[in-house]
Amino acid sequence: MKRLITILLFFNVSMAFAQKADSVLAKTVKVKNVDGTLMASSKDLIDNLSASPQFTTLVKVINVAGLTENLKTGTITFFAPTNQAFDKLPTGVLDTLLLPAHKAALINLVNYHTLQGRVTSKDIERQIKAGNGQATFTTLAGGTLTARINENRNIVLTDDNGGQSIVTRLDIDQSNGILFVINAVLQPKAKQ
Repeated sequence: MKRLITILLFFNVSMAFAQKADSVLAKTVKVKNVDGTLMASSKDLIDNLSASPQFTTLVKVINVAGLTENLKTGTITFFAPTNQAFDKLPTGVLDTLLLPAHKAALINLVNYHTLQGRVTSKDIERQIKAGNGQATFTTLAGGTLTARINENRNIVLTDDNGGQSIVTRLDIDQSNGILFVINAVLQPKAKQ
């Protein structure tokens, strides 16, 4: 009888700890609705992007570039162009980049949308303020992105060619960093 009571007591205590652990875990996982897709901070960048119908082109580009595993690990900040952003590219540019002969340029393009470490919108805004209206970030491709705040209080990124992209969604937590959604593809300078 003592043994049965001990087992029941142990079971009740174990269940109480398990419920507490589950509630703590539930509180630490952040979920954001990104245009109809729920993105959980417990998932990595690739898993969250792959779940969304608005990033099918980006996911294809990442896969063809062979960077899927790279973007699942490490701590990164990623500026994700939507399918509509890719549609703004001149006709034939994306098709050309997806050819095997242009894999290096495709890798460069993906890495140009990536920063090392976790950079939040507050970090960007702080650096813009400290930089008297602009901040420069070095991408994994080695190029730079210049960030400014426009008259509508949006973060605007300018690439090395002068092209601009507006950040449309901020601070989407990923298990391996942070994601921003942008409305145009950022273009690195062509490597010679």
